[in-house]
Amino acid sequence: MKRNKILSLVLLLTIGFTACKKQLDITNINSPTPQSAENESGVIALAQGSIYRNGFYDLKFSDGVYGRFWAGTIGFQELQGDIIGAEAANAFMNQIGCPNKVTLDNGTVVLNPSNPKTQYELCRYVNQNAQGVSNTTNYMWSYMYNMITAANSVLEISNKITFTGAGASTKKATLQAWAYWWKGFAYSYIGSQYYAGIIQNASTSASTTNGNYVSKEAIIAESNSNYDKAIAAINASTSAADYTATLGKLIPAFLVKGKGGVLSTASWIRSINTMKARNILVNKLKSEMTASDWANVLSLTNNGVNSTDLIFTARTDVNGSFIESTVADKTAQNSAGATTNTYKLSERLIQDFRTGDKRKDNNVLTLSSVALFNTDRGNVFNTRYSVRNNGATGVVPLTGVVSWSNQTTGANEISIAATYEENELMKAEALIMTGQIAQGVASIDAVRTYQGAGLAPLSTSLTQAQAYEELRSERRIALIFKGLSFWDARRWDIIAPDKARTGCTVISYTGTVSTNATIVYGYLDYWDVPDNELAYNPANPGSAPTSNPKK
Repeated sequence: MKRNKILSLVLLLTIGFTACKKQLDITNINSPTPQSAENESGVIALAQGSIYRNGFYDLKFSDGVYGRFWAGTIGFQELQGDIIGAEAANAFMNQIGCPNKVTLDNGTVVLNPSNPKTQYELCRYVNQNAQGVSNTTNYMWSYMYNMITAANSVLEISNKITFTGAGASTKKATLQAWAYWWKGFAYSYIGSQYYAGIIQNASTSASTTNGNYVSKEAIIAESNSNYDKAIAAINASTSAADYTATLGKLIPAFLVKGKGGVLSTASWIRSINTMKARNILVNKLKSEMTASDWANVLSLTNNGVNSTDLIFTARTDVNGSFIESTVADKTAQNSAGATTNTYKLSERLIQDFRTGDKRKDNNVLTLSSVALFNTDRGNVFNTRYSVRNNGATGVVPLTGVVSWSNQTTGANEISIAATYEENELMKAEALIMTGQIAQGVASIDAVRTYQGAGLAPLSTSLTQAQAYEELRSERRIALIFKGLSFWDARRWDIIAPDKARTGCTVISYTGTVSTNATIVYGYLDYWDVPDNELAYNPANPGSAPTSNPKK
């Protein structure tokens, strides 16, 4: 019997421990056997190392240009969300974010210069097993199924071993909450990005292939189911001391600072509520959201992450434990010369700033001259801006203002799941769309204050359309580099080949600035199941379609 390609890979990584770095609490690295995890300390070490390393770092493939999950996979999302651009051709990253057509202010039409000529065609061209590491669409799938399989191993082993002490049941419940939380997280990414997926609840010891592909809607339901199981396990953690001690061992010590740390049971449940609200919001067109949908989003966000909650975070460390760089790192630079880093900061992002926003002052470099790039590598990524490295010599960041990038090891903290800003902006959107405009703009103001934007409060007499436009621009700025921009563009219905974004700032190949350009993105809304998976794990009869029917 054969085994799913992704599950085969993760078996070695999850059980073997051989790929884990010493900053993560991994033991027995010289004894890579399943038995090394079959005790209390061993399964906790497994639960920490396998989730962080397998879910965010260890793939069979990697590339120095786009990096791993937080620089590469999330970077691909931000490319499609028009937050950044790219000239490098690695994994077709310069084409995945290249619109089909741009019409400049003078009427000049600039078509996609790539081959294939449309992003739909590109997504099908790269999605072949023969493309190997160049298949852009394979990375998120691989990382997230690595994470799911690692979590399944934790659940299986936790049910076999004996936990010690009076708080044994709490230790087990906390560990299982951890596994269910990350399964919910991973299924959320799969269901929000792919047209179909696999519900894989078998342990790594299972020997048969699961070729039962289900719809993206079923995958999102599975995400929510795992989040609910996590809540049940958190509520079963009745010993506060043992809960805190166990979760404290699961979160690497170098992440217990800033906004990161050992979440209280209430804070963790609020993070789950925020993620469940995300599952609703990003998987429907705005025009398709019902009154019931908005009510559910509002109910969840009213009990979601608040401004004082600890959250799940990441930062670099000297050993590169599971994050070697981020999208911001690969966009930022030290000086305002005419060059740029791997990623190029989008002119459309800059035009979303409101006058006087200190977040722009603190994070955006204006280049000494327009940065122009190869004309065969894109049609919208020429730019006058870059992200500032706030760890560079001589740079003094503004006090109390959010910082996007600090390339000093360990200095830059990023969120890896739910945040206060995302929760509050989802709440704002639900309020605005249900006619509670004054309350909605107050939530937008709260996010701006939290990030130190220094902007005056919005008028409470805005129309619904005006308030929503503030919400739209604020999501792009406040949630930058979090991988949400593409899903937002999709639900705002501007990415289809028959849709467009108007009023855009675009710089032509000659350096001429258009301020009222029109961009037809033409991006595929949900990716097909990667052929890297289907080649080894074909769909069983009766499976849901694995390819998006849009052509």
